Amino acid sequence: MRANLDRHRILAVPADERRRAAVAVVVVDSSIEIADEVEYSTAGIDMSDVPGSIDGFDGRISGVSGGAAFLLCRRAARMNRHPGQWALPGGKIDEGESVEAAALRELEEELGLRVHPSEVLGTLDDYATRSGFVITPVVVWGGDQVELVPDPAEVAHVLRIGLHELCRPDSPRFVSIPESDRPVVQLPVGRDLIHAPTGAVLLQFRWVCLDGKADARVNELEQPVFAWR
Repeated sequence: MRANLDRHRILAVPADERRRAAVAVVVVDSSIEIADEVEYSTAGIDMSDVPGSIDGFDGRISGVSGGAAFLLCRRAARMNRHPGQWALPGGKIDEGESVEAAALRELEEELGLRVHPSEVLGTLDDYATRSGFVITPVVVWGGDQVELVPDPAEVAHVLRIGLHELCRPDSPRFVSIPESDRPVVQLPVGRDLIHAPTGAVLLQFRWVCLDGKADARVNELEQPVFAWR
């Protein structure tokens, strides 16, 4: 992964009035036993605003761990921005703070996971969101013995998703919406769909880090309308 990231030429969004944020794509170990015991369900959450066909998708995620995995968070329902949506650990970059330092700080604050700066493998392209942020993804090696202590004020659930889920035959999906001429990206995980910006970041992580496709871009991939707010 580090070698693949070194070959990738970063597409950066120039500094402007948009707020800057960093997210962490954290690679950790996971066990199949945990996957069989843990299920997250979006029961009671309206999926009618998800664009495209949702046949076969009911929001349930189970049996998706095993081997190398990444950490995926469900934002707490009380959050001011994007409550209840899937997200990578991360947040606003403080003044004078590097993107790497911000990603590691947010990782510790949200999930109680402290990672040494030497475990940062590299960064991916900036992604500009419809809600006025520019997100810089930082790829982090979390390790094989990870204990997570989520902050309930920010994180409702945290799941270990096997990297194999990113490489499913039905992934990625692209659908159209009348509000934009850009395709909306969807990544199937279990029986749920992960949308941009998280879905776009994870797709580029797959293409660059796992598939070795240097300079593969996702900046033209759209978010669903419910994520614009």
